[in-house]
Amino acid sequence: MWTEQASGSGTGRRRERSPEEEPPTAQDGWWQKTLRALKTLLLFSIILGLSLLLWGYVFQGCGPSPCKTSVCQDILDLYLASGNTSVAPCTDFFSFACGNINRTGSPFQALAEENRRRVRRILETPGSWHLAPGEEKAFGFYNSCMNTDAIEAAGAGPLRQVIEELGGWPISGNWTVSGNSTPLDFNQTLSLLMSQYGHFPFFRAYLQPLPTPPYLPVIQLNQMLKSGEQQRAQGKVFKMVTIDQLQRVAPAIDWLSCLQATFAPMSLSPSYRVAVHDLEYLKNMSQLLEKQLLKHRDFLQSHMIFGLVRTLSPALDSQFQEAQRLLSQKVGELTGRPPMPVHPRWMMCVEKTEAFFEPTLAALFIQETFRPSTHSAAMELFTTIKDTLISHLPTVPWMDGETRAEAQDKLTQLQVKMGPSEWALKPDPARQEYDDVQLGPSFLQTFLSCVRSRQARVIQGFLQPFSSHRWQVPPWGLKASYSIPDNVMVFPAGLLQPPFFHPGYPRAVNFGAAGSIMARELLHIFDQLLLPGGCPACDTRALQKALLCLERLYAAFPSPRGTSFDVSRTLLEDAADAGALAIALKAYKKRLVLFRGETILPGLDLSPRQLFFRSYAQVMCRDPSTQDPQDIHSPPTLRVHGPLSDSPAFTRHFRCPQGALLNPSSRCQLW
Repeated sequence: MWTEQASGSGTGRRRERSPEEEPPTAQDGWWQKTLRALKTLLLFSIILGLSLLLWGYVFQGCGPSPCKTSVCQDILDLYLASGNTSVAPCTDFFSFACGNINRTGSPFQALAEENRRRVRRILETPGSWHLAPGEEKAFGFYNSCMNTDAIEAAGAGPLRQVIEELGGWPISGNWTVSGNSTPLDFNQTLSLLMSQYGHFPFFRAYLQPLPTPPYLPVIQLNQMLKSGEQQRAQGKVFKMVTIDQLQRVAPAIDWLSCLQATFAPMSLSPSYRVAVHDLEYLKNMSQLLEKQLLKHRDFLQSHMIFGLVRTLSPALDSQFQEAQRLLSQKVGELTGRPPMPVHPRWMMCVEKTEAFFEPTLAALFIQETFRPSTHSAAMELFTTIKDTLISHLPTVPWMDGETRAEAQDKLTQLQVKMGPSEWALKPDPARQEYDDVQLGPSFLQTFLSCVRSRQARVIQGFLQPFSSHRWQVPPWGLKASYSIPDNVMVFPAGLLQPPFFHPGYPRAVNFGAAGSIMARELLHIFDQLLLPGGCPACDTRALQKALLCLERLYAAFPSPRGTSFDVSRTLLEDAADAGALAIALKAYKKRLVLFRGETILPGLDLSPRQLFFRSYAQVMCRDPSTQDPQDIHSPPTLRVHGPLSDSPAFTRHFRCPQGALLNPSSRCQLW
């Protein structure tokens, strides 16, 4: 019942409790708390159930589903043929992925051959293309190269003419110089060989931008068998010297005359500076030449002419081809190395046509192999890899803040040429005309005309104000490149092909193969930071500890087939391999979160993440016995096992037991 109660300005109301509304007892409070807990638990169960349903819809209902397209079937066949699933993956993942590689061969080698087949199809169907004036010469050269009947009919006659122009060869008869029995001067012969025949018997001379500021193109001199990359790996840094200084160190060579003839129309003088990668080698070479010139000048002439014959052997008849094969076989027996494989004629003709007529074939190759869909998918993959690396840099333990900011800026401002570069798509006079190329009268003369034409184009390109040559990569090539001065990275169209990349592949395959290749190239941008003194502001102690850890990690693995290798020589590549796997995996996980649905390769019995690791290893598949002693990379077995053993995710997804070879007790913290 309600009663009135006075309050302030007038009347108020007071509600009296009914018998049913007694104050709550302790039992009532317990019941209300229990009820609230049950409601909370019910709400949590509903949220959890909806989350599980959503997860099942995103990651189970839409994937992983089997990819049954023809491109997936092709790569499945490759994986099944190259792998050996009887091997425990946690013990020997290289054999698990590449155990039958001797039967299938390296995927890089297979892709290089397939790219040559693509160029072959272009060259053998000239009517399918709208050719600019002069471009027909590329097809004419290829047809002349394949016309073995005409080459056999010419015999050794064209070569004899070349030898006579060079002063003769005792093996072929007397010394002859335009009917005179007096041979040419040693430096005259050397100058002709370098400038007119593209043959360098004692050293290599080439134009290339310097690897340090201001990155200007200069003449560089190196040993015959070693690249600048190999020299740097051995700690040999190039030295800038004038031609006059070089003349005093290595006086047996008339450097100014030989280099001027080779690189005309460049204007050289004694004060012109060249980059020498091994000055001690040139000094010793000069001393040896001086001794031979005094006692055995005929031997030097024979050595130079013999080397030229080997260089020109692709343009000569079958007798020279057979002699070259036998020589390679004998050298292999003496050195313990396998002889060079004998390729079919068409493959050699394609290789030479690519080299001599690259401007023409580049555009045709792009039209044939690199669709817009491939370009957009590759760019999407690269962008994800790059963005992941940028976001990952704050977690790198040894980087200081300023170095990290500079690295992030460098990656942010990086330009990428994915597939075709502008030079491969825009017509230019050299591609349209080839006025300096003469086809005939013999294939050897055609070959030499193309050698000189290519050398002239290279020099003219370096003389242009805008040095776009710094990122000119043949589109059928397989090697990505980076231009330091321009901060431009190039991934050629030939690399972005099966089995490394295809828009229709499962994401795990693309990220594991092409994605790891991209991440590796990005990390190489920062190689300088890993060198001694390369990052003074960094935590040097933490960096050296991580590098030493990585070195010990690789050294702990047994050398393949009892061979030995220098871990310190391969350290930069090992660091890039380990980081590439980590970045590519992180990018792949990020992609799965953003896009629902994943596919797998049926028949492999691998989850998406297991397929990622399998695809990473497939890139490294090749016979370890073919490792070049000068290679700056670790043997392929270690390039697989090193990064995988440094990845906790690999151990988790393959359920590797503690103590397994690829599940070490500790891991490195480099990247």
